[in-house]
Amino acid sequence: MSAPVFSTLGCRLNAYETEAMRELAESAGLSGAVVVNTCAVTAEAVRKARQEIRRLSRAHPGAPLIVTGCAAQTEPETFAAMPEVSKVIGNHEKMQPATWASLRAPDLIGQTEKVRVDDIMSVRATAGHLIDGFGRHRAYVQVQNGCDHRCTFCIIPFGRGNSRSVPAGVVVEQIKRLVDRGFNEVVLTGVDLTSWGDDLPGEPRLGDLVMRILRLVPDLPRLRISSIDSIEADDNLMLAIGTEPRLMPHLHLSLQAGDDMILKRMKRRHLRDDAIRFCEEARRLRPEIVFGADIIAGFPTETEAMFANSVALVADCGLTFLHVFPFSARKGTPAARMPCVKGQVIRERAARLRAAGDAALARHLDAQVGRTHRVLTEGPRVGRTEQFTEVRFGADQPEGALLERRIEGQDGQRLLA
Repeated sequence: MSAPVFSTLGCRLNAYETEAMRELAESAGLSGAVVVNTCAVTAEAVRKARQEIRRLSRAHPGAPLIVTGCAAQTEPETFAAMPEVSKVIGNHEKMQPATWASLRAPDLIGQTEKVRVDDIMSVRATAGHLIDGFGRHRAYVQVQNGCDHRCTFCIIPFGRGNSRSVPAGVVVEQIKRLVDRGFNEVVLTGVDLTSWGDDLPGEPRLGDLVMRILRLVPDLPRLRISSIDSIEADDNLMLAIGTEPRLMPHLHLSLQAGDDMILKRMKRRHLRDDAIRFCEEARRLRPEIVFGADIIAGFPTETEAMFANSVALVADCGLTFLHVFPFSARKGTPAARMPCVKGQVIRERAARLRAAGDAALARHLDAQVGRTHRVLTEGPRVGRTEQFTEVRFGADQPEGALLERRIEGQDGQRLLA
């Protein structure tokens, strides 16, 4: 029988967990199955999951099809009702070796219940299965899972559960193994990274973890942090930004909006001025730092003036990489019951935000021409700077290497070296 086929939708953490599931499935001897790891962040994400399930069912006729991930957790009945689906597995269950051992029989359809999705809010264990490396050139290390906050637009806590942290010692030991295997960059990932440590003895903060990694793994060339909630950045994290050159000068911020009233209706924990102050302080500590950000267009009750504040935030915070999300109501969230903005208006505002993001990226790319950057190669002709800007090479380079290269130009999306 053939090895299981895995398909991943959604975030980087989902992709990490797919690799963990692959290891668990192989260890259990599962073969001949198709596994879809879904995303629930928007209604469109759920639609794409259903579309992917149908596509894979046609591509692998007769193969048992297992659905898991956040959408499977939040609306298992949607996928259980699909004739293509053999099993629906929850987010906690997918990280358990016993789950995969129980699935190795060739006829999944004839086994027990179709849905195995428990109450994710009852899970208290630390974030799941650790793998020694995900990605060929940079490694992603999951240090946290779940979220204790309840933003009014977000379904993810109901898919991921409450916040759980991986102890610092476990994280450090894993990163040591990754460095021994030749990885030049490690990225810390989680659902709500800045909540790391809240459930651990002594309640350490993310900055404590970062400083500990850099101190105890001196051979790690580059440490990177994925998305953070800037209002929860602690003193040690700011210290690391200002004093640790091995901490990469790139942060992706969960901002969501630039208008105070919309932020309050989103039940965010920061206001517009908080975001601007954070970016100004981080840039004072590390002048070369760049910021990405998530911003939602067309949140319920958003007026044109409120939206204008979100557009202005791109310049006011000096954002470079923008992830724009047209608002999508998720059943079961408070925002789904608020007065909605017309779909055409949402789409038009999202396009304007993306245009502002494209202009900001173009300014950043222009500013790098003529400079020398240290680039981690991800393929023969592609890599990333310390600021996470993509670089295209004119000739083949050794993969997974750190190279000093002069930037000769840009093509609107990436730098040319």
